[in-house]
Amino acid sequence: MYEPIRTKPVVHRMGGNRTDYPHSSRGEALDTQLAGHLSALLVVTDELGLDESAARIADQVARLRGSRPTRAAHGPAADAAALHRRAHDLAARALVVAASRADTAAAILAAQQMDAHAAALDSVDLAGAH
Repeated sequence: MYEPIRTKPVVHRMGGNRTDYPHSSRGEALDTQLAGHLSALLVVTDELGLDESAARIADQVARLRGSRPTRAAHGPAADAAALHRRAHDLAARALVVAASRADTAAAILAAQQMDAHAAALDSVDLAGAH
């Protein structure tokens, strides 16, 4: 069962004040998490060479972080199916966080990316079946 905590938090034991250390609100933490998921999605999208989608994702990352994300040049995709699966998973994670944050623009973008990568996976699977 549940055992109550019997000691004071470290901050109180050290004589510290709640303002002595940096902290963020739940909303700020969710924004940071959402920006992270979208940044990871941006890397995969760049690797797939989907420039229009990548630009839209970069715009959302810039809105959340306050600065444009660093982007690497992309080459030919090694395993397109694996990259589309990864992008779909990352978009799903971004959608969950965006919905939790009630960030409509990011949620719509993430849902569109999920649909696009699911469709791409279907076409890759169909091409491989022939």
